[in-house]
Formats: sequence, C-alpha cells, structure tokens
Amino acid sequence: MNLSPEYLQKKTLWSVSELNRNARAMLEQTFPLLWVSGEISNLKRYPSGHWYFSLKDQNAQVRCVMFRHKNIYLDWLPQDGMQVEAQVLVTLYEARGEFQLAVELLRRAGLGALFEAFERLKNKFQQEGLFDAQRKRPLPPSPRQIGVVTSPNTAALRDVLTTLRRRMPSLPVVIYPAPVQGEGAANHIAAALQIAARRAECDVLILCRGGGSIEDLWAFNEEIVARAIAASPIPVVTGIGHETDFTIADFVADARAPTPTGAAQLVSPDRYELLHRLQQWQHRFQQAMQRSLERRMQATDLFAHRLVHPGERLLNQQIHLKQIGDRLFRAWNSQQEARKWHIDTLKRRLDTRKPDIPLRIERQQELAARLQRAMTHKLEKLTIDLSRLHKHLAHLDPEAVLARGYSIAYTAHGDILHDRRQIDKGDGIRVIFARGWAKANVSETGE
Repeated sequence: MNLSPEYLQKKTLWSVSELNRNARAMLEQTFPLLWVSGEISNLKRYPSGHWYFSLKDQNAQVRCVMFRHKNIYLDWLPQDGMQVEAQVLVTLYEARGEFQLAVELLRRAGLGALFEAFERLKNKFQQEGLFDAQRKRPLPPSPRQIGVVTSPNTAALRDVLTTLRRRMPSLPVVIYPAPVQGEGAANHIAAALQIAARRAECDVLILCRGGGSIEDLWAFNEEIVARAIAASPIPVVTGIGHETDFTIADFVADARAPTPTGAAQLVSPDRYELLHRLQQWQHRFQQAMQRSLERRMQATDLFAHRLVHPGERLLNQQIHLKQIGDRLFRAWNSQQEARKWHIDTLKRRLDTRKPDIPLRIERQQELAARLQRAMTHKLEKLTIDLSRLHKHLAHLDPEAVLARGYSIAYTAHGDILHDRRQIDKGDGIRVIFARGWAKANVSETGE
C-alpha cells in the first residue's frame, strides 16, 4: 500500500473504506508492538470467545479486543476494575472507523518487574552466546534411556510417562526428582541436572512442569538453572507450561517443546509410526510392482495387436513374452524376499529393545545366592575369631589364677596388698580365694 506524501497529495477524493483502510495501515506500520497499562472496564465476553473491554486511566480510555485464540492461554480471569498490563497492536476497526487496541498478551499489574528481570537475563545470555543455534546439540533419534527432571507428584510427569509408554513402552526412563516451584526450587533443579550429568546414564533429558503464572514458572528463569542446562553434557529438552509460556531455560535448552507431552513426543520414536512407515513401504512396493506388471501387460497387448498372422513370428513373440514374464516374476520374488528380510530385521531390532525379564530375575537370584554364601562364610570366620579370643581371655582371667591356689589380699582401705610396708601389726586385711573370702588381723610382719 502506497502511503507516501506524494501519493497522499495527489489523492483528491477518498471513499470512507479507503480512508479507514489506509488509516489502519498507517497506525499498524507506525506503532510497534507495545505494552499499555490501565484499568479494565466494560468487559464483555461474547459467545464466540472474544473479549471486548476498555483500558482507562484518570484522563483517558481506549477500546480493546482480545480474540479467542489469544485469551485461551490465560490462566486467570480478568474482571472489571483490575489493573493490568497489555501487550497490544495499535489498529483501527475499519467497519466502524473505531480506534482500538488488539491485545496479544495480558498480565496483572505488578508483574512488570519480573518481566524486566527476565529480559535482562535473556539479553545477558544472548550476548554470551548461550542461545546460539550452533551450540545446540541434535537429539538422538533412538535414545537408549531417557531422564526426566521434575517433581514426582506433578501431572506433567504423568503426562510424560503416559506418552513415552504409548509411543515406545520398552524405552527405560530415569526420574531425577526436584521441586519445580517455590523457594529453593532453582537450586534443586540445577542439582538434579548435575546428578544426571554425573551419572551419564541417559541419552537425553526432559526438563518439565505444568502450566502456571510467571511467578510459578520463575524457577526456570533463574541463572543457576540456565547455567546447569548449558553445562550439561547430555542434550536437554524443555517442556515447561503451555505453548505460550517461554522461560530462560527454553532458550538455553537444546530443544523446546510447547508442553511436557510435546517434550516426550520430541525425544521418543513412535513405534506405531515406524510400523506404519514399514507398511507404507511395503504397500508402495506392491503398488509399484503392480503398476509395472500392468504396464508390461498393456505393452504385451499392444504388441499382440500388432502381430501379423504368420505362425512362426507369433510363436517367437510368445516365447519372448514368457521369458520376460519369468524374469519379471523372479525379480519380483527376489525383491519381495529382500523387503521381507528387511522388515523382519527391523522387527527383531524392535523386539531386542524389550528388557529380558527372566534373565534379570535369574541374575538377581544368582546374586542373592552369592550374597548368602558370603554372609555364611563371614559368620563362620567371626565365630572362629571369637572362640580364639575367648580362650585368650581365659588365660588372663584373675579367677583362673585363684582357682590354682592363689589368693588376693586387700588392705582395710580396699587397695591390693603388694608390699608388707602397706600394713602394720594389728591392721585388718581381707583375703579373696577362688571360693569365698576371709578377714584377718596382722600379728607379725617380716622382710
């Protein structure tokens, strides 16, 4: 649309439709997508799902419209009198010539500080190159094991496990539990990512949680989580919130899915799709062979129509036709067998992905028997050592010395009597025997 000053000066007569159409184009080209704050009034929700309301402040108001495909992602319900911030496109409703704002996003007032912090961190990481496409790693087409970092009690985890079970039941899953909301959640998420990286037991990681407000999802906008994702040696796929929710983690991750279910679909092959593709290949091959046979049969009919009646030429043509048919049949059988062998190979490969439960049970029983034998051997060794120590202690037992005819004498104060200088004539002493004891008085001492 030409809106140059020269064109506007040359245009001498405008229709109402032309005027409104050009005014709308000029408004949309002049004003970028911007944020407007104000109070909601005269909110009306139509059966079509579209919302119409006004944004006002103390001095002015403006008409607004938020279409259904924009407002269905809001997790809260606006009401008259609410202070809000709206991301809008300035436009004109041509049919009535009314100036209005087309609302793209709507948030409660007061969230602007969070969005500013979000933008600051986003710009910081963008300058560092953490969002660059060349640093993002491709996802494995057929992972051997998938890790999930999320809270164990969330619907997001159930959605991921249900999707993985439906698409590829034999695919093992490791859950690295971490709270995804609240104080300290970011530290727990980063720690879970580090544990997964240290164990190196998975080919790809899913970082997910369900939808929520920007405050609920703020743990995924923390720098510690973004750094942990960037440092992970394992590719990370995020499935955080709804399709319209974007976090710093989404930009740093190797791939982003709109939902937890989408993340599970992104990292796992679909067994039904694989089987369907195999069936499609087989069907296409059969169709190609059928068309080839039909073309050859049609060509045979054409040649037969051109044949002259001499019997020898007719016989030669029939022999040649039979040879072609035999060669075609052999080629068709050979290709059928090759395709069948390929399909059987793919089926066997799919079957090998299933865990061998009987083998693992046998291995578990073998390890239990080995543990039992080791424990029995250890107990026997401890029993022998205990018996040896008991005999050794028996030799040191003072009661055993007494049993051999010795006795122990104590002074009146309870001290063991070693030297005659510890007592004087007339002192009382106490003598301990192997059986019993006696008191005595010293009548005489000597060297």
